Amino acid sequence: MIQGRFRFPFLFLALLGLIAAMWAGLVRLGWNLPPIQPSLPASHGPLMVVGFLGTLIALERAVALRQRWMYFGPLLSGIGGLVTIIGIPGLLGPSLMALGSLVLVVILIMILRQHTALHTVAMAMGAISLAIGTIFLFIGWPIPRIVLWWEAFLVLTIAGERLELGRLLKLSKSVVWAFSAVTALSLLGLAISTVSLIWGTRIFGVGLLGMAAWLLRHDIARHTIHQKGLARFAAVSMLSGYGWLAIGGLLAVIYGGQAAGPIYDALLHSVFIGFVMTMIFAHAPIIFPSILGLPISFSRLFYTHLILLHASLLLRIIGDLAMVMPLRRWGGLLNGIAILTFLVIMIVSILNNRERSI
Repeated sequence: MIQGRFRFPFLFLALLGLIAAMWAGLVRLGWNLPPIQPSLPASHGPLMVVGFLGTLIALERAVALRQRWMYFGPLLSGIGGLVTIIGIPGLLGPSLMALGSLVLVVILIMILRQHTALHTVAMAMGAISLAIGTIFLFIGWPIPRIVLWWEAFLVLTIAGERLELGRLLKLSKSVVWAFSAVTALSLLGLAISTVSLIWGTRIFGVGLLGMAAWLLRHDIARHTIHQKGLARFAAVSMLSGYGWLAIGGLLAVIYGGQAAGPIYDALLHSVFIGFVMTMIFAHAPIIFPSILGLPISFSRLFYTHLILLHASLLLRIIGDLAMVMPLRRWGGLLNGIAILTFLVIMIVSILNNRERSI
């Protein structure tokens, strides 16, 4: 078993991918920042999804299952992100990311064989979606044709985990079938997007709308929001995140596939920031202690980064839809500040707990 302090390099690689992705995103939004190296702005998506989120999720799986070989997943994707940040030309970065995503697929297939259930099927489909999207990156597909696969990875991974917790509520067969239906619809949209991005995106958007409605209606957060402290904060985060997932699905249905521009920005970031980052805010006080072996104490300051993220994203989406570029740029900058605030609050909470335990 790899102890907490030896997991720091893996977490460092993930956070490095996050910081570099945010920097690249600000350059893409028009902020006059040095690009560090010329190819970095174009690598915003791969760094955020694979270099950061793929590495973090693979690390979480490896920690939970306690098998050393599984750490090759976050190691490969993390180093792939590092290679991309440095700007080493060629296919080394994409190939390492693709290999890391394939290790995650193997891990999820092992979990599926040990425990075959709808939630493990959903998470396995999510991992496969990540691998397919990353392989498409390796063979040279443009990001707009890949990004739905990466969205599916994150949505299905999170939804599968929430469904697993739903066992505590003893969900009816009809509710479980509804989850299966919206999952299947999302996967159908992915398949169609390979031949028709516009219509594939719209069908995928209907799946996102259905998944958001399912989570808002049946997730255990509807019950834990009546508790106090961390449980309430997590529930508020998740329920608000499901709202952003619904917005992302609605925008996908209305506008279909986009290749670039403000609408493309709104389509992506309503899901990747509004939904995914909010889920990270909700789960980080639980995930980080399990990865690092260091406790985190809840504070009402946690609501600071949550409120700032939602307010800034609303500003950004309004700027996108109204074609008001200053609103879009400032919303994006404040998105980054919200995420940095989150990281600072997590670090301070860990350090405070460590001081109390000494």
